[in-house]
Amino acid sequence: MTVACAVAAATVAGAATSTPPPPPFREAAAESGLDFVHFNGMTGKMFFPEMMGPAVALLDYDGDGDLDVFVSQGGFLVPGESLEEALFPPPAGAPPGHRLFRNDLTTGGGGEPVLRFTDVSAEAGIGAAGYGIGVATGDYDNDGRTDLYLANYGHNRLLRNAGDGSFADVTESTRTDDPHWSTAAAFVDFDRDGWLDLYVVNYVDFSVRDNPACYAPSSRRDYCGPASFPPQADRLLHNRGDGTFEDVTAAAGIAAQAGPGLGVVVTDCQGDGLPDLYVANDGAPNFLWVNRGDGTFEDRALLAGAAVNALGRPEAGMGVDADDFDNDGDEDVFLAHLITETNTLYVNDGSGSYTDRTTPAGLAAPSLGYTGFGAGWIDYDNDSWLDLLLANGAEKVLETRAQAGDPFPLDQTNQLFHNRGDGTFEDVTATAGQPFTVAEVSRAAAFGDLDGDGDTDVVIGNTAGPLRLLLNQVGAGRRWIGLRLVDGAGRDALGARAELLRDGAPALWRRAAPDGSFAAASDPRVLAGLGGGPAVTAVRVHWPDGSVERFPAPAEGRYTTLREGSAPAANDEAAHEPASAGDRADQDDHQHPVS
Repeated sequence: MTVACAVAAATVAGAATSTPPPPPFREAAAESGLDFVHFNGMTGKMFFPEMMGPAVALLDYDGDGDLDVFVSQGGFLVPGESLEEALFPPPAGAPPGHRLFRNDLTTGGGGEPVLRFTDVSAEAGIGAAGYGIGVATGDYDNDGRTDLYLANYGHNRLLRNAGDGSFADVTESTRTDDPHWSTAAAFVDFDRDGWLDLYVVNYVDFSVRDNPACYAPSSRRDYCGPASFPPQADRLLHNRGDGTFEDVTAAAGIAAQAGPGLGVVVTDCQGDGLPDLYVANDGAPNFLWVNRGDGTFEDRALLAGAAVNALGRPEAGMGVDADDFDNDGDEDVFLAHLITETNTLYVNDGSGSYTDRTTPAGLAAPSLGYTGFGAGWIDYDNDSWLDLLLANGAEKVLETRAQAGDPFPLDQTNQLFHNRGDGTFEDVTATAGQPFTVAEVSRAAAFGDLDGDGDTDVVIGNTAGPLRLLLNQVGAGRRWIGLRLVDGAGRDALGARAELLRDGAPALWRRAAPDGSFAAASDPRVLAGLGGGPAVTAVRVHWPDGSVERFPAPAEGRYTTLREGSAPAANDEAAHEPASAGDRADQDDHQHPVS
């Protein structure tokens, strides 16, 4: 039953019902201590990067089992500008630079999770490492600790997690810098050698020294679009396993094409176990870099039907995500686009061929009045079907706002779409809660279970505005299973897919990955809602190295860690010798059973 139908049913029942159910989300940034306001440094010159917003990452940097929050900061784009010139100066006393908030999750008197964040930016040493745009998370050196890669306007930065609560800038020693305007990145073991490589998305060749004047149809000064600047080629950096990376962009075939990239998601488009890369380009055909398995890639987006929409037109790709929304075992792709365009749903037929099903799915008309950035497949109500959440904000001046004197007239409300389970979606934004009634310039959207109660929460970064925390209020009331998939060394096995087997129902497929959305890194754990469906009987894990292991059904209502190579000895699908009992699936210490 959809949220809208549930509310209607409660109303009809009248006196026979108790208090109406809460809306799916409530905003809780201030009460939880996520005190951050983005400073984009705008002074009226309409510099392109200033409308992009902060990056947001959810990661367990201190290894205590809960998700912490990283947010990147902007700044002045012209040296020597002062706060007196800024149209949106930062709050008085706000520390400059990027921020890291430690999650100090506790349990209340009634057993409920109590979420509280502490700003540990100073002791973490993350500093003001550039004008932040995007972020990626992954353990590049296989030491069991999650590292940060910052995609900046200017030089990028790789921050190594030292394990003592601090990060060290290892950009130069690892050879991971990129001087271009990078917007996104993804850690991916493309050659399956056990070391995470790095794909870096670059945008356009913009310079504050050469900032052309662009205008809206009303003749009002406006931000220039990507077509005003030459596109840039992305980069692929191969992890040598010795603490350094090698630029293999040309050798891998990635240098063959340049595009104004804004987002990237790792996916296995044709089910061969090799990680492919889907890149959302802004106003140009998208890329689908199919992994040949020999260290090279081929862009098959056009042949696969995923480069342009059903009308053959490229769109302004911003946010992108890939997952199995229709529960048929393959990963479909969703892209968020510009106002007056529709967002696009590409449905995979299982062989790597896609069909634009946006209109039949009911996602076309509701998106025409919005510009989508952050986007994610999340099962917000844990009914076993993946829904869609959109973080919206214009990138062109909204004329009515400008006429009212708004110096940054790009604000829009966000959206939530409920998966009906039949290939269509219902727009439930109106009943999704107060956070969906506030118009802001939303950009990054990171998804994860911040309070450990078994449902997906959302952290949204707003340009020239406050950070928002959308706490899920409905998912924990349904059955769920959580999994952390790790390799033999204890590193999150990014790209692993969990196949949750169910009697009398199709398996649920979920991927362990932090990539996708826009300018964000999400919870790499697997969270699968079960709704009222059958119980999970076993879990087959398809590991990034190509091996498959079958594990007994994990307990519902908690997170279970599955380690590669630790499946029971009787498992004839295991590709590794079984480990000792102490290394087998173990229960996390920071989880809350479902009520």
